[in-house]
Amino acid sequence: MLMRKIDYKKELKHLYNPSAKKIEIVNVPVMSFLMIDGEGDPNTSQAYKDAIEALFSVSYTLKFMIKKGEQQIDYGVLPLEGLWWADDPSAFQAGNKDKWKWTSMMMQPEFVTHDLSNAAIDQAGKKKSFNSLSAMRFESYHEGEAAQIMYIGPFSEEGPTITEIHSFIIDHGCEIAGKHHEIYLSDFRKTPPDKLKTIIRQPFGRKA
Repeated sequence: MLMRKIDYKKELKHLYNPSAKKIEIVNVPVMSFLMIDGEGDPNTSQAYKDAIEALFSVSYTLKFMIKKGEQQIDYGVLPLEGLWWADDPSAFQAGNKDKWKWTSMMMQPEFVTHDLSNAAIDQAGKKKSFNSLSAMRFESYHEGEAAQIMYIGPFSEEGPTITEIHSFIIDHGCEIAGKHHEIYLSDFRKTPPDKLKTIIRQPFGRKA
């Protein structure tokens, strides 16, 4: 049986490789994710670091389970993503990160099931003790219409780009809806801040 290979970054290029020069509108379909929720400043929160480590561990465990199993499919693990918000929107806009809430997540291929994800979580937990594994879930997420752009630079200077996306949505007669979404294409442990590539995405709703 020949191994099937899938490059989701190419197949989903419109979602994972947007323009860095202009804001684009995309319609994001229902996709499945491994998710962990938390709150607090991502720069200092141990829970956030633990969540990222656990998500990568389980995602790679799934990849090798599928590659070596009956399905015989090889694919590249998708990047880390994050949904961000605050109960008080002004705290989020003001950058009061201690008040931030987040969902760290990684997209999983359509052939990953709840049973398979649970098996991968169990297997990853046997190799290393992760504090976040008990909080991990496998869930579908439908973002729908959203505006996005590729941002290159440090996280601390995203503000003007986020404002630009919000203005774009409002100027098109729509309204901001849903959570601020970021997709991290660079390894921020190794990449200089001015070289970081981050997709900034904001879902929106059309006024009746």
